[in-house]
Amino acid sequence: VQLQASGGGLVQAGGSLSLSCAASGRTFSSYTMAWFRQAPGKEREFVAAILWGGGSRYYPDSVKGRATISRDDAKNTVYLQMNSLKPEDTAVYYCAAGHWSRVTYIQGMGQYDYWGQGTLVTVSS
Repeated sequence: VQLQASGGGLVQAGGSLSLSCAASGRTFSSYTMAWFRQAPGKEREFVAAILWGGGSRYYPDSVKGRATISRDDAKNTVYLQMNSLKPEDTAVYYCAAGHWSRVTYIQGMGQYDYWGQGTLVTVSS
């Protein structure tokens, strides 16, 4: 599986942004998809995940209520909509894919086998 993230850019605080991650391969629907982010000088952190089949979604408290993850298996694409953006949301955002049989801890980076190249989101105050 190859992942290509896009949609990053510069946005003012309070604004919104939509990220996309296009995946190659014919078994996209078998993968749990997630977004992580890494701010300068900080560790990579979990942002959102959606299970294969799209039935369950997970968010940490830091983005809950402001982020929405969705997927379109027909397009092999996962999306992340972020609203009410804050300067602390500034980071490189990465999409990740993990086969449903392997992902047991949604927030763990090691659970995911495939990673996109990252897309930079900058939120100005």
